[in-house]
Amino acid sequence: MSFLEAVRLAFQQIRVQKLKSFFTTLGVLIGVTFLIAVVSIVQGMQNYVENDFAGKLFGGNTFVVKRFSFAGQGNVTEAQWRAMQRRPRLYPADVQLIREALPPAAQSAVESGDFVYAVTPYGRRRQVQAVATDADYFRIKDYELAAGRAFTEQEARLGAPVVVIGDEVAQNFFPALDPVGREIRIAGVPYTVVGVITKQGSVFGFSLDRVAIAPFTSPMRRVTNPRGDVDGLIVKAQTPELLAEYQELAREAMRSRRHLGPGEPDNFAFETSESALAFFAELKGKLLAFGTALPAIGLIVGSMVIMNIMLVAVAERTREIGVRKALGARRRDIMRQFLVEAATLSLLGAAMGIAIGIGGAKLISMAFPFLPAGVAPWSIGVALVMGAGVGILAGAYPASRASRLDPITALRAD
Repeated sequence: MSFLEAVRLAFQQIRVQKLKSFFTTLGVLIGVTFLIAVVSIVQGMQNYVENDFAGKLFGGNTFVVKRFSFAGQGNVTEAQWRAMQRRPRLYPADVQLIREALPPAAQSAVESGDFVYAVTPYGRRRQVQAVATDADYFRIKDYELAAGRAFTEQEARLGAPVVVIGDEVAQNFFPALDPVGREIRIAGVPYTVVGVITKQGSVFGFSLDRVAIAPFTSPMRRVTNPRGDVDGLIVKAQTPELLAEYQELAREAMRSRRHLGPGEPDNFAFETSESALAFFAELKGKLLAFGTALPAIGLIVGSMVIMNIMLVAVAERTREIGVRKALGARRRDIMRQFLVEAATLSLLGAAMGIAIGIGGAKLISMAFPFLPAGVAPWSIGVALVMGAGVGILAGAYPASRASRLDPITALRAD
């Protein structure tokens, strides 16, 4: 018997026994559905983190010098957390020292932020993300403006009460109005809007358009960091190769200022897009390990169901097997027929599971935008191979049992 003939007979049996075939494929279908859904969501999150999260929050070829970083820290003990809390804060004098250590070509900007309330005569009081920074901040972040302009170096030096707002702030506080040139009060201090940033979207449900950016020397600094410190210094290099060099120069400057010996660890941190991606890579591994546990159980159950139903099929088709053997069918022909039938049923369940898994992942991402879905091609291949493997393994014993039937005894069966 040829392989194609075995496949044809398998589909014929599926058409004849539709309900039994459905229940045979159910275990594999459920296992593959969970596998595809989990992998699609994790893959989508990876694409989202790499393309949106890291790019929008950190920018290209940048690092931030901070007191401590949440990105890439993973699980820290309580002792480690307390040690980080004891680290010295970052002050403008530290920032100035780092800037002096860096080449003139390096772009840098102080970064201090907090959530505060704002109000205008045209919109009700709401929270915005207030950011106090320098003029280079807009070039480092590659912000494009939908209206107006960024504040200038001169305005930054003088501490002018001007502000550049995000798209959401413009919509909420200046509905159906041009915000440029109008006043907005942030933490009770009036600022003149000079520009509006183009819509940035959101990252994991956190809006990037709810920002209000003012010069670091303006009253905004007292709102974001009343102690006089700064959240961090963001530095941008021209190339990835220069980024590592700039980071080492900044490290040397900070260690020298804080009198750290050769064996002492840094009491400050560097935050980069790579550190955030490394943290997600660790999280991704845990999600995949957890997410494949349920599919594995489903596939084990599916294989048991397939084996039992194939054993029932062998018992029901004993006379058919006897006739085929009497007509010259060899033992390997009978075994191939039942193996192909089991593998076909399993592959059919895997194919339906792939379709339902992809659809389910898309529905989840539509309902929860912070859980994007992205189909990984390798997961489809793995699901099909697993489906065929489960069918072959589960059908091996029933197929072997069918092939060993004595034709005379089989012909006597009712």
